[in-house]
Amino acid sequence: MPVNAVSDSSARFAKRDPAARGRLTWLVLALVLLWPMLQTSGFSLQPFFDANNLKVIGNFLASFLPPETGAEFLAYLGQAALETLAIATAGMALALVIAVPMAYLSSGAARERVTLNPVARGVLTILRGIPELVWALVFVRVFGLGPAAGVLALGLTYGGMLAKVYAEILESTDPAPAKALRASGAGRLQALLYGLLPQAAKELTSYTVYRWECAIRASVVMGFVGAGGLGQLMDQAMKMLNGGEAASILLAFMLLVAAADLLSTWLRSALDAVPAAHALPFGWRSTLFLIAAIAGLWGSLRLLDMDLPTLFTQEAASSMGEFVQGFFPPDLSQPWLLKVLQGIWETLAISIVGTLLAAMVGLLLALPRWRTPWNLVLNVLRSVPELVWATITALAVGLGPFAGALALALHTSGVLGRLYAEALQNMPAAPARALQLTGSNRLLAFCYGTFPGAAPQLLAYTLYRWEMNIRMAAILGFVGAGGLGQLLYFELSLFHYAQASTVIIAMLALSMAVDWSSAWLRRAMR
Repeated sequence: MPVNAVSDSSARFAKRDPAARGRLTWLVLALVLLWPMLQTSGFSLQPFFDANNLKVIGNFLASFLPPETGAEFLAYLGQAALETLAIATAGMALALVIAVPMAYLSSGAARERVTLNPVARGVLTILRGIPELVWALVFVRVFGLGPAAGVLALGLTYGGMLAKVYAEILESTDPAPAKALRASGAGRLQALLYGLLPQAAKELTSYTVYRWECAIRASVVMGFVGAGGLGQLMDQAMKMLNGGEAASILLAFMLLVAAADLLSTWLRSALDAVPAAHALPFGWRSTLFLIAAIAGLWGSLRLLDMDLPTLFTQEAASSMGEFVQGFFPPDLSQPWLLKVLQGIWETLAISIVGTLLAAMVGLLLALPRWRTPWNLVLNVLRSVPELVWATITALAVGLGPFAGALALALHTSGVLGRLYAEALQNMPAAPARALQLTGSNRLLAFCYGTFPGAAPQLLAYTLYRWEMNIRMAAILGFVGAGGLGQLLYFELSLFHYAQASTVIIAMLALSMAVDWSSAWLRRAMR
């Protein structure tokens, strides 16, 4: 064989990607698995090219301009915004009351023998596994319309979330100080307070502030089932197709979320600052923060005007007991179980298709170097709650699971786009620059120099969002977007509590299965 032929063959082999066959195999396998999901979700591009459909969407979006600025409506809007903030604050206070003792019981931190409490962990799984909107819908049925249902729903779901994360933070903290205290005769509580809490205080506070920020978004969503605030006002505006009012409500919500983001960022940066030396155990910043938190809680309870003692009376307990009793035993008949299984499959398809679409859009929005306009787009996308997006997408593609998948994709692309952009910016520039110096264009330099290093982090972010999206997909049916949520809403509306109980159990089981699957995938990637 001629030397030139050998060298040409070697050059062609050197240019081939050695991992191409493996990537192609995984791509084909993913497409085979994704195809039935796309069919179940009703994925179709046809509605976006239908002239009549586009005209309806255009007219609806045109009705958003100009936003409603009447004095009477703005007064209602201001009241609803304050109510949303108050629901989030009071709900977080209730969540902390639940989370602190439950984290103490469920955590293995500062124990002489590292044992976990399966009962406490099981309770936490139930609390956080059932979406807050489902809790809100149940409490609305018991206590009636109003903010009390939203506060209780937030308290239960976020109490479970906070307790789980608090326990994990304490368990991951350096145990040496706590062990030393236990060895010197201190009890477990003292070892936690003086050995672990000072180390974990910053992380615990940072996560609590982040959860309060999330609670503001959640309190808007719960308004769609009558739990008050901006969500209830938005639900009324959308049902009456009053675009001007809907636009004003969306703007108010975006401003509220932006203000919460700024406050959250400022508080986290304050936590990162090195405290000055002082004689007192608390500095002026900690004291000011504590006073502001207490004042905010007091103002929230005054604004909501909830008669809290009546929630703990014998009459309320009896009413709650009778209501809960109606959920047992759940309907386990074969026809209904088959219907619930179909709802599970539809919910799973909505969450997977929506997350994958969001990952693609989010990555495209994360690539441009000039970030300012794209960050604005990402902020708008993630500021609008999924249920609001679902009411809009339902007009575009009709009621059904595809509207839910699109709603998830729009909101999640804003979240993932921001996370992706930060991850890509944190990657070292040397590999991509070296490839460009050898003659590669910018696309190849990104694909082979930047993306491989960022891929594990991007995939981890995507899996975390999928965990959250499976819960949201389960309740998007409340506005006609299919899945388990639509089944639950219909059955509760018809007072079929045994059937509703089966759906809630299915939601919980699906959430637990996705949590386990996502955790297994993340471990497999390490």
